[in-house]
Amino acid sequence: MTHPIAKTHPIERIATKAVPEPAGHYVQATAWRDLVFVSGQLGPRPDGSHTFDRPFEEQARQALANVLAILGEAGCGPERVLKVTAYLVGVENWPAFDRIYAEAFGEARPARAVVPVPGLHHGYLVEIEAIAARPDPA
Repeated sequence: MTHPIAKTHPIERIATKAVPEPAGHYVQATAWRDLVFVSGQLGPRPDGSHTFDRPFEEQARQALANVLAILGEAGCGPERVLKVTAYLVGVENWPAFDRIYAEAFGEARPARAVVPVPGLHHGYLVEIEAIAARPDPA
């Protein structure tokens, strides 16, 4: 039996061509009501080329750009982000990540967790996921 709320509030799938399509069985983001859930983003460029062989800083900037592009497709900017989780290979990358993150988010300061991990897909050094709230429709 389908719950009645599923009919009145379906789950929306969010996708933008500004970010490469997912390689696995998932979508760039989903939205339910005013909540947007961005899947973990690595640092591939919009053309699909990888940055895993580039310095951490370049990977982090691209991963953040991917998250923000997906959020933009959903109608959200950094000021609408509720929570960010970043997975970093090498805790020594935390200061660089924090600096690059502050540049990308500006005055917005969502809740955040930075999680050190032993490794990520393709050898990337950073993966970022986010939860945001869409603005009220005008």
